Amino acid sequence: MEEKKVEIRTDLGNIRVKLYNETPKHRDNFLKLVREGFYKDLLFHRVIKDFMIQGGDPKSKGASSETSLGAGDVGYTIPAEMDETLIHKKGALAAARTGDEVNPKRESSGCQFYIVQGKLSNDAELNQTEKYQENKAKERRFKELCLERSEEIRNLQTTRNREGLMKLQSEFEDILDKEFKNKKYKYTAEQRETYKTIGGTPFLDREYTVFGEVIDGLDVVDKIASVVTGNADRPKSDLKFEIVEL
Repeated sequence: MEEKKVEIRTDLGNIRVKLYNETPKHRDNFLKLVREGFYKDLLFHRVIKDFMIQGGDPKSKGASSETSLGAGDVGYTIPAEMDETLIHKKGALAAARTGDEVNPKRESSGCQFYIVQGKLSNDAELNQTEKYQENKAKERRFKELCLERSEEIRNLQTTRNREGLMKLQSEFEDILDKEFKNKKYKYTAEQRETYKTIGGTPFLDREYTVFGEVIDGLDVVDKIASVVTGNADRPKSDLKFEIVEL
C-alpha cells in the first residue's frame, strides 16, 4: 500500500510528510483530522531547539499570548503502536502523550504531534540509551506486576509481613529475568549510523509512537526550531500552520 502524504504549511515554509503504514491507527486518525480541517490555523505551541517542534492543541487556535497551551485534546487517545524499526531520527513525526504516571499504556494524544529536530549522538550515548530503555521497560513491567497483585501486597503490608513481601519481590524478579532474557534493546548498525550522521532524539524511542517522517522541508523544521520562545517554550510570535492531504 502506497504511503499517504500530507503537507504542513507555515509562514516559514512547507513541510512534506509521509505517514507510515506500520502505524495504521495513528495514520488513519491523523488523516481523518486533516480531512476535517482540524489542523487549520493551529499553532506550533512548544518549540525547543535541538529537540522538537510540537503542535496540534485545538486550544491554540486564536489563543491569546496569555493562554496556557499543551493540554487541549479531542476527547480520546490512540493505542500505542510501538515499532522498533521506526526511530526518532531527525524529521520523525510522532504523537505527543501524557506521562507514564497517568498513562502507563503510553497511549497517544488524539491530535497533538511533534516533529523531531534533535542532534547528533555518539556510540557511548547510544549505549547509554539502550541501557536506559531496558531499565525503563523492566520498571514498567514491575509496576504492572504490582498492580496485578495489589490486593495481596496491601494485605502483606497491613500485616507487616516482611518475609512475605520479600518473597513476592523475589518472585517478581524471577519473572522479569525470564521475560527479558531474550529481549534485546539494541539499535541496528543502520539506526546507529542514522543517529550519528543525521541526528534525532533516541531517548524517546519505545516511549512515544513514531508514525511518519519528513520527506521534504527539514530546513523549515530547523527554521521553526530556531525561533525565539518565551514561557513554556511557546514562540513569542505565533507560528500558525495548516495541514492538507497530498
